[in-house]
Amino acid sequence: MVEAVLIDLFSLPANLQNNIQGLLHNTLETIEKCSSIHAPFVYVMCCQKQGSERKGEQEFLLPVLRGFQSLKRRLEVICAQTTAAALYTIKQRLDEKDLSIIKVILPTLRKELMKVYIDHLFTAVYQFEFEDLHMVSDSENLQISEPQHEGQTLPSQDMALIQSEIQMYLESLPSLRGELTILRSSLIPDDIFLHGFTTRTGGISYIPTLSSCNLFSSSKRRDPQVVVKENLRRLANAAGFNPEAFHRVKIDHANAVCIMGKTEPDNYDGIVTNQKGVTLGAPGADCIPVLFADPVRKACGAAHSGWKGTLLGVSMATVNAMVSEYGCNMKDILVVLGPSVGPCCYKLPHESAKEFHRIDPKCVRLFDSANPYIDIRRATRILLERGGILPENIQDDSITDQNQNITFCTACHPDKFYSHFRDGTNFGTQIGFISIKD
Repeated sequence: MVEAVLIDLFSLPANLQNNIQGLLHNTLETIEKCSSIHAPFVYVMCCQKQGSERKGEQEFLLPVLRGFQSLKRRLEVICAQTTAAALYTIKQRLDEKDLSIIKVILPTLRKELMKVYIDHLFTAVYQFEFEDLHMVSDSENLQISEPQHEGQTLPSQDMALIQSEIQMYLESLPSLRGELTILRSSLIPDDIFLHGFTTRTGGISYIPTLSSCNLFSSSKRRDPQVVVKENLRRLANAAGFNPEAFHRVKIDHANAVCIMGKTEPDNYDGIVTNQKGVTLGAPGADCIPVLFADPVRKACGAAHSGWKGTLLGVSMATVNAMVSEYGCNMKDILVVLGPSVGPCCYKLPHESAKEFHRIDPKCVRLFDSANPYIDIRRATRILLERGGILPENIQDDSITDQNQNITFCTACHPDKFYSHFRDGTNFGTQIGFISIKD
């Protein structure tokens, strides 16, 4: 069942008011007749000329809107200067109401163009169907400003213009939930390395569980890649790295490691480099983002360590890659564990808990229960120390000076961090990042 209807009047000239009023009246009449049981939310998208008042742009549509009482509370006119701005505003309205099945009624010549905007601003969570906007009998002279692209791929220059328009609009949006905040470790020397762990503040993601500096997009979440890219751009600007030279792990919850400059595996949870100016990133939303730095050989790495990756030894696999590829000495490598779910909150089924108990009984609390509490940080530290990393070269939540603590529990701090454990499937993601300074 269609949950929302978008009527695209954006490209129709405002001077042909009678034509537009007729188009809108007929369209709303059809919607009303077809939705006697459940009226959808209706959004009318139109162009606001630069410098004009929003109210003035809508004024000529009001007589038409007043006639549809059943739709009145579910009908809204969205005026904006660009298609990107109008469509993103409508997306916000859809997300507020958790709507995902949308019918778009639009001029035939706008269809291919609109599909490009939708591909950029929405994810696979949403379902779209398209219907032609039927012209009324007195609209023979109605001209549509967009070029004819129905049934064919848009020219590359048009695609580039759309991407530029979207990017410029997203860059103009204010940051949410305060300033962008980066946590830094005192263990990693800042004269050699640029590094940090992000929090959830300072981005543009507005959905509550993704707000605001979400740094991961997936087909199952409502944040599109363009929004994540803008959040990353803002992070890069604040931290001082080049977002075009940013490489994050491709999560598999295993222990494969990518060596920058060599053939890239399909999936990997660790990544290492000795190239200057290349920033490595590892996401985490309960899983541990782990950073590695060797100030002697000037090499670095990042790893994503969830409970499966921890048991498979992804952190030591990343260390071993630095040793074998760049000649690092185990005793020179510094390791920092970022914000992640703590043993205060994290539970696993008893069978999985047994594996952590084998590493060290202290990694499990209430071992005899059906779902014991697990300390994946302690397990990671123990495996690193057994592998040859010096205890004093590991920074985690076990440090005595709490002013230096950056390994906060993500589930315990909803104001600072995202948490899959706490927020469910539509969760946001923070990252740990590191690079060698030029």
